[in-house]
Amino acid sequence: MSVQAQYQEKRMSANDAIRVVKNGDTIVVPTAVGEPPALLIALSEARREFREVTVSQILPVRKYGYFDPETVEHIRHTAYFFSGASRQGGQQGWIDFIPAYFSELPSLLKDGLSPADVVFTMASPMDEHGYFSLSLATDYAMAAIAKARAVVLEVNPNVPFAYGNCHIHISQVAALTESDDPILEVGLPKIGPVQEAIGKYVAEMIPDGATLQIGYGGIPDAVVMQLTHKHDLGIHTEMVGDGIMTLVEAGVITNRRKNYQPGKILATFALGSKKLYQFMNRNPALEMHPVDFTNDPYLAGQNDNLHAINATMQIDFMGQCGSESLGSAPYSGTGGQSDFVRAANRSKGGKAFIVLPSTAKDDTISRIVPTLSAGTHVTTSKNDINYVVTEFGVAQLRGKTAKQRTAALIGIAHPDFRGELREAAKKMKLL
Repeated sequence: MSVQAQYQEKRMSANDAIRVVKNGDTIVVPTAVGEPPALLIALSEARREFREVTVSQILPVRKYGYFDPETVEHIRHTAYFFSGASRQGGQQGWIDFIPAYFSELPSLLKDGLSPADVVFTMASPMDEHGYFSLSLATDYAMAAIAKARAVVLEVNPNVPFAYGNCHIHISQVAALTESDDPILEVGLPKIGPVQEAIGKYVAEMIPDGATLQIGYGGIPDAVVMQLTHKHDLGIHTEMVGDGIMTLVEAGVITNRRKNYQPGKILATFALGSKKLYQFMNRNPALEMHPVDFTNDPYLAGQNDNLHAINATMQIDFMGQCGSESLGSAPYSGTGGQSDFVRAANRSKGGKAFIVLPSTAKDDTISRIVPTLSAGTHVTTSKNDINYVVTEFGVAQLRGKTAKQRTAALIGIAHPDFRGELREAAKKMKLL
């Protein structure tokens, strides 16, 4: 049977396509805009017809009907990483989560430690050879596809066909539905004077020819905005966004001096504008790969001069970073922060930056603290931390003693809190 005949045989409405799901199944959905809205809306509307079905995903970007505490016995969300859509449910306890490094999610699925019965995902139109591209979120989806009983695609002409290890053949597909709705666009975060000051410190420490991993957020984007005078930067990251595209267009990112996968931007998911998604389409300079390739600390660390930029919410005197919870209340997740901190530490000439404003809540709370708030989930450990940057400067902690770390962190804390931090340090015998 030709690939076109197979396509027509498997094409159906979203309401029909979701019927591949059985009671008790776990549906794996990829990151952010890789989620298929038509399928998930149909699933939400029919949720009371199912029992004990789980939807597992990183970073949902829409709050579907199944995000409902009244119907969790029918369909329940399980988070690999919380977002605005899932955070409230996580904090109230009717959404559960799986702690994991982003890089290790594929192995959890492959080894059966986390279930994957069905995969729902966005896909590009099929090419003449019968292949679709899962360009928007390759992440753990490829591992889930290899494990799942059934794969259901939402095929959309607005999804770019990207290169890399991100393709699935029509013969692997159980059902597909079509949609032509625009892909959700996510704008750049707001950048204020604090973010700009932090970005300036980091940008000054990034040399020409460096390879970058850039996390999501106002501060990483503030760094990107201040790199326009650099030369021959490269990209090995988890997320490709508009900031990276802007630097490519400015001639700053060329990937020519990368010693690992030279000439290529490597990423595992995309989040940005319509222009970004168009930029990705059949772009030979960009490859999308599973997260156990992009985020593997050993592989990413083979890039010389890898500079990783990630944000945290709180850091203690030892350098432990609480980047994913407010005390014991979940807020986001581990994601790729630890992966890339470790990769940059392995890299020859690499630097791992953890960035944060010095205060929160209108300068009433210091984010640099003697000890993390009770119950805080530690994301980056004291043994992995290297550079910490606030709007007041840079503290380099790797290889430093506990007392040296404490003094350095107090030195980049907000001046209004330095006195009480010194007093706390003295009581802890750290000054």
